Amino acid sequence: MQRAEEEVEALVSELKEQLEDGDLNPEQKINLLNSGLNKALNTAAVQIHSSFLSCLKSRLYHSGVLSHCVVSLDPKRLQGNWNAAATLAQLTSSCCVGLDTGENSRAFHRLFLPSVMDVLLSLATQLMKRVECMCLFRRVMDSVGWLLRAHTQLTSQVLSSVHYEQIQMWDDVTVSLLCIQLWIHTCTTSRDFLSGLSDDSILLLLNEAVGQLAVSSDSGVGGASIRLILLMACQLDLRIQPLLLNFRGLDSLLDKDWRGRGFDKDVDQLIALIQSDRGMTSDSQVSTECVQAACVIQAAWRSYQTRRRVKSLNRAVSTLQRRYRARRRQQQQQKEAQQWEEELKYQVCVRRQRARREFHQKQRQLLQLLPPDQVQSYLQECERRAAIVIQSYWRGFRERQRYDHTHRHTLRQTRMQQQAARTLQRAVRNFLQKRRAAKSPSVTTFWIGQNGLTDSRRIELQKRVEEYVAVHPSSRVSPEECERLHEEVQLLLLLELQKGEQQKREEQRMEALLAHTHTQLELLREAPPLSVITTTDAESFLSPSGPIAARARDAHNAMLQASWLPWWRTLGKTVDTFTPAHLQELEAELGGLYVGGVNSHT
Repeated sequence: MQRAEEEVEALVSELKEQLEDGDLNPEQKINLLNSGLNKALNTAAVQIHSSFLSCLKSRLYHSGVLSHCVVSLDPKRLQGNWNAAATLAQLTSSCCVGLDTGENSRAFHRLFLPSVMDVLLSLATQLMKRVECMCLFRRVMDSVGWLLRAHTQLTSQVLSSVHYEQIQMWDDVTVSLLCIQLWIHTCTTSRDFLSGLSDDSILLLLNEAVGQLAVSSDSGVGGASIRLILLMACQLDLRIQPLLLNFRGLDSLLDKDWRGRGFDKDVDQLIALIQSDRGMTSDSQVSTECVQAACVIQAAWRSYQTRRRVKSLNRAVSTLQRRYRARRRQQQQQKEAQQWEEELKYQVCVRRQRARREFHQKQRQLLQLLPPDQVQSYLQECERRAAIVIQSYWRGFRERQRYDHTHRHTLRQTRMQQQAARTLQRAVRNFLQKRRAAKSPSVTTFWIGQNGLTDSRRIELQKRVEEYVAVHPSSRVSPEECERLHEEVQLLLLLELQKGEQQKREEQRMEALLAHTHTQLELLREAPPLSVITTTDAESFLSPSGPIAARARDAHNAMLQASWLPWWRTLGKTVDTFTPAHLQELEAELGGLYVGGVNSHT
């Protein structure tokens, strides 16, 4: 026994040291746990003492190996190795059954086991969503049932778990059947399983079975649900009777939807059980329960409507306030703009009135300064000047209107005359062109194979030529010489045609060179002065040809050397430099490109 304990300690210590290696990825850690737990459990299975396996499991829990299993089974850490994860789930649930926790029993049952169950259900949820992993899902659910049979207190956690609710709501007959069979197998294997559950857990289990009867239409799922309810009624006896009263209409559902499916005997037995439970209740109790149920439904509906109305009211109030503030801001801006406009108009009117008043006061003062006998003549002169101003304005307005009318009429007449002239000129040109085309002789092509010459016409002409040659033989040239001359003429004609094509290509090349030269000249003419030129501008004037660039560089250097010579060195001798005549020859040689910095006109 001592040797076995030492062997267990060695196995667990070795596995723990390997797990604490920081270089392991999640997949390697799962494989290591599977191999280590398999090896440890196989070693414990061959031992004679039955306490060896319990000691091994306790040592795995206390050393933290099972905690590593729980962490590794987290679906967030898994990377697709679902087969190894399902195997690790089976080994973990097996290690959690039959171990002696000792002093840590409370922490094991309240903390560790719920975490193991939550991880198993989460893994089952992930496997359920993959069609190819349905067999692995069955293995994980078997592990959940194995853990439930050993630890009944986990039933309420399973039935109220979010992951188990997702499994229940999954629209798959196989998943629903596996869930019902899980509870049937658990109740059948452990006779004390249902007796250890609370009324709330039993009611949750009944809710699942009745929910499958109401939702599913598969015969296998319906028969399994009915068998589960009957099994619960058989094991719980009187405890289940008040709980079945919570499911009103279950007997009518069974009679309407589940008869004739091959398990009518179970359906009749369950209906009789429900109706017997209903007969035990009085009419007053039924009416009280109905009133309470109606009150609960109405309260839930009113609270839902109130919450919905409050949410919509908050949105409506915020929208109304936002629109009201925007409208009030817009009205305020319009009001301020209108006030500014009215103020401006008022100021203009006031200034006009003030100016008119000052003008009248000035006139009154002037009239007071005048002698009495000149007042009448002054007023008449003012009236005359006012009349002249009014008449000038009126005449100007009338003349401008008349000029605009005359100008538009003149433009219209000119446009019509120009359009008529263009039409006449177009017609005359077409007429003259047709007339010239009719008078000009038709130009026949000088090459053989002209359009319109058929094979029969060609044979006929050839016969006529041969007959003419036979009748009128040449006295100077033999037929062989004629054939030779004919061949030479054909060759000359071919050469002339080829020369025309070559000449056309030369003309195109010359036009391209001229266009290039003109472009270069335009660039040189529009070049900036040397004081503001940059390196990029200077590089744009460089020639793309290597020989031309080298020749230009040599010419420029020679001219610089000549300009650096003293004046007395150039007297009476020829300086080895480029003269303007030489530069002109060089430019002619290089195709008109500018070579050096000396002006030929200076």
